[in-house]
Amino acid sequence: MTLPGQLNPTPRILLGPGPSNAHPRVIRAMATPLIGHLDPEFIGIMEDVKSMLQQVFRTKNALTFPVSATGSAGMEAILTNLLESGDEALICVNGVFGNRMADIVERLGATLHRVDAPWGKWIEPEQVKEALGKCKPKAVAIVHAETSTGVLQPLEEIGKLVHDAGALFLVDTVTSLGGTDVRVDDWGIDAVYSGTQKCLSAPPGLAPVSFSDRAVEAIRARKTKVQSWYLDTTMLINYWSGEKRAYHHTAPISSIYSLYEALRIVLEEGLESRFERHQKNHELLKAGLEDLGFEFLVPEGYRLPMLNAVKLPQGFDDAGMRKTLLDRYNIEVGAGLGEFAGKVWRIGLMGYGSNENHVNALISALRQVL
Repeated sequence: MTLPGQLNPTPRILLGPGPSNAHPRVIRAMATPLIGHLDPEFIGIMEDVKSMLQQVFRTKNALTFPVSATGSAGMEAILTNLLESGDEALICVNGVFGNRMADIVERLGATLHRVDAPWGKWIEPEQVKEALGKCKPKAVAIVHAETSTGVLQPLEEIGKLVHDAGALFLVDTVTSLGGTDVRVDDWGIDAVYSGTQKCLSAPPGLAPVSFSDRAVEAIRARKTKVQSWYLDTTMLINYWSGEKRAYHHTAPISSIYSLYEALRIVLEEGLESRFERHQKNHELLKAGLEDLGFEFLVPEGYRLPMLNAVKLPQGFDDAGMRKTLLDRYNIEVGAGLGEFAGKVWRIGLMGYGSNENHVNALISALRQVL
């Protein structure tokens, strides 16, 4: 038998679409000694995580907790809990992750209606209003920060239209949470999910979610069981809430530790200060890239500060240049997805990784290799 060597991956500057570099305090927190997932002390940690997530989501929703899986499971959790076979859902699609939500809706046996916008563009409220005049969906879902394109989607006006139509408003904040403003209560969001590996700067493995009282009522009014046992909030709520906790699954204790510390760091910095830092470093990156001749895909006003999508010049060696950055400078940047493959780079400045040193390292490396 051949035994592999001790783990020793090369340290990288992670400037792709995720994961981002985890904060050193978060890495240390993961080495905290394990205790049981029903230990009274661990229950206290769970309560603190819930409280901090409520602050970061800007919500008073009681049902706020991290799903024990990555962000895609968060997507599946809110859709699977809120939709049954035969329900109607309106999905807004302007990139990979809107398409993924549409796929899940069809897998659930629900009737899918779509509002589409070209990749690199955003969904207009008028499009949603028109679609709501043609169908009566139980839920409308949209991506706040489309990681495949770098588009920041305005939500407030669309949320009002959704509620006026009597539907639930579901939002993907995987890339935006902790990096730009997310206001679950003020924007009328009924169910929201995120991930830990982007602007929260923890390792991947948990999906923070939050459900409004309206959403909880809809779940309790279901006529059929939630199709996923693992993601069934009617059971998960008994583990994450109440005086007497009921075993559901063995929680990823070290991941909960990591999220606990990551949220402490977010709140220590302050949400507004954190958002300003992301915007400042985006502007610094923008100046450097434009000086090198790169153009941004998305116009200002709809551009994500933590995920920068830039067009590649004609004849640019996409894969070769990314390999050079990785091999020579230990810098990772993200390739384009879908119809943007080979045409766009996605440069992440997320959470702990959104700093001036990382921007300068990338711009300096590009100046040397271009």
